[in-house]
Amino acid sequence: MLKNFNIHYKNYWKEIDKTIFLSFLLLFILGVFFSFASTSSLAGEKLNKDYYFFFSKHLIFSISSIFLMLTISCLELNFLKKILIPIFLVLLITLFLVLFFGVEVKGSKRWLNLFFFRFQPIEFLKPFFIVIIAKILSKENFITTNISYFFSFLCLIIPCAILLNQPDVGQTILLVLSWAAIVFVSGIKLIFIFSFFSVVCLSIVCLLFIFPDKFAYVLQRIEVFFDPSKGDRGQSDKALEAIKEGGLTGQGMGEGILKYRVPEAHTDYIISVIAEEFGSIISIFLICIFLYIAFRVIKFALQNGDKFIKISLCGLSSLLIFQTFIHIGVNTRLLPTTGMTLPFLSYGGSSMFGSAMLAGMIINLTKNKINNENF
Repeated sequence: MLKNFNIHYKNYWKEIDKTIFLSFLLLFILGVFFSFASTSSLAGEKLNKDYYFFFSKHLIFSISSIFLMLTISCLELNFLKKILIPIFLVLLITLFLVLFFGVEVKGSKRWLNLFFFRFQPIEFLKPFFIVIIAKILSKENFITTNISYFFSFLCLIIPCAILLNQPDVGQTILLVLSWAAIVFVSGIKLIFIFSFFSVVCLSIVCLLFIFPDKFAYVLQRIEVFFDPSKGDRGQSDKALEAIKEGGLTGQGMGEGILKYRVPEAHTDYIISVIAEEFGSIISIFLICIFLYIAFRVIKFALQNGDKFIKISLCGLSSLLIFQTFIHIGVNTRLLPTTGMTLPFLSYGGSSMFGSAMLAGMIINLTKNKINNENF
């Protein structure tokens, strides 16, 4: 048995893209370190908890997430394809159940409480949504290509409708952008893309006016974003101020004050906390890791002849980059507040597990099915 394990391990290590794997592993490790730096004093001094309360939980989440990433990356591709639809449907059901049994936080129902673990279903659903769309668009037995686009659109509309009822506009926008990137890569005509976004924009405007109470906070955030005199955008201002205060080299580990001034700074504003304490150089380094992963993944996808793998990898890398830059855009006041976490680095079990699923799928799909030694 030990001999078989060694053979399997050697084959696994030989097949995977080691730089992508090590990049993901580095992000997990950095996430643990930054969690220690940004939450220890916060837990002890402000929340009257054990100093390592958040850090210990983040460490457990990270270790579990790494094992989840490894598990998914080890699966056979055919088996992975077989379990996609059942898992996607189960996650879609859990997302729907949030509307009835969800835990309400700050006016939104986004979490399900399983007593021992509270999780956000959309974080788990996103990577599976990408590969389901890729599976639909890569199938050869549809009568026409337009039918496959229609089915992919249905897969988009259902979770988006549920998310808007929570409401969670940020994750809705992320799904729409990722879907658009996938169908663009699949070869759809640009006129259809422009038409789709026109319909989406019109639909959003209609929703804002038809349901003003439900989406009042969205209108307020947009108004304040364009005209600060109409409200308080204090969190974004404080985050940008923290980045400025950090400069190139930072204030020093534990010396930042943003984590005391902004609620949930270790989740929604983690990049600002990092920039304040460790400097913009470290923040730029983190961004470069994300960009490097996307570069490697897309380069592999373009050289791969399998349509499912190509579309899946482009979609997964788009999801990763869109979420990363939405988070950064909010922190630098380039975008209205969305409550978007930074993959691998923000505190939270749902975000960590969702990132692990995405990473595991990317590692799985970038195994050496073609010779990519010359990357």
